[in-house]
Amino acid sequence: MQEAAKAAMYGSSLADAPAIREPLHSPVAHLVRGGVIEGIHYGSVVVLGAGGQVELQVGDIEAAFYPRSALKPVQAVAMLRAGLPLDGELLSLTAASHSGEERHLAGTRRILELAGLTEGDLRNVPDLPYDPAVRDTWIREDRPPSRLAQNCSGKHAAMLYTCVLNGWPLGTYLDPAHPLQQAIAEIVEDLTGQHIAQVTVDGCGAPLFSISLHGLARAAARITAAAPDTPEALVADAMREHAEMASGAGRDVAELMRAVPGLLSKDGFEGVQVAALPDGRSVAVKISDGANRARVPVTASALVRAGVDASALTGFAGEPLLGGGAPVGVVRVVRALDPLPARVRPA
Repeated sequence: MQEAAKAAMYGSSLADAPAIREPLHSPVAHLVRGGVIEGIHYGSVVVLGAGGQVELQVGDIEAAFYPRSALKPVQAVAMLRAGLPLDGELLSLTAASHSGEERHLAGTRRILELAGLTEGDLRNVPDLPYDPAVRDTWIREDRPPSRLAQNCSGKHAAMLYTCVLNGWPLGTYLDPAHPLQQAIAEIVEDLTGQHIAQVTVDGCGAPLFSISLHGLARAAARITAAAPDTPEALVADAMREHAEMASGAGRDVAELMRAVPGLLSKDGFEGVQVAALPDGRSVAVKISDGANRARVPVTASALVRAGVDASALTGFAGEPLLGGGAPVGVVRVVRALDPLPARVRPA
């Protein structure tokens, strides 16, 4: 982060900024093949009760880490607080890591139209669609990478719209010192209840704020437990009601929100996931090696520890490992996470 922006965030002294330290990794899932542990996924998990108390922690939940796209609901709240007038599908798209389907591209175009802007005003990185099937279609049709297709385009379009409404500069909206990013940083600190430890650049080009896993879970809980019609509640409602706009068809994070009534969930690159219920119970997961195959069953197990009925999570207990085309093993969460009951786990 630029020193000027960091000083603006913390004041003239940086004494309040927490020191960066290496996280303490713990095993969270085993790769079991033929009854033998073949590999181990390390990471951290936190489960918060409705009152915000830590009900379970595995690994280091206080070390600074990058939540990646799991922080997008917080960024969306910040933009609503700054005057962004979106709701429904377009607000869900604002917090999306979308698949690049036509509805996502159309929604992003609509946000830009509302702002009086075009795709040329976006400053995210051009990319092919995230969804493999959609991406393959683009390649067969010889379509080039696009800023609209990049999975963060909805967020970037909403950032630009927020800037237009506030009279803020457009060309530098990704600068950490820009008024938009300073406003987002303020809400990140407000909802997480902690200082931002460090700022870098996310894959899409936007500033990326480092917080703790505990802080991420706290922020998600505050969003889902907020009073009706507040920016927090509007974001939660939009993402739950339009889960495919926040992700895509067949994506596990959308399926999880449909499987558990009232659940808000958001994933992020490098094995991050956060989920929270309307009463404030929440979980946050970070898989150290970034593996999605561990993220999903670990998140499901953490939700069971948070009180979610295990029978609602039968589709999230871990993909089977294949040998010769037949199931011979599974990714299984460690005992410290109280694995899902045998009746809902793959054989």
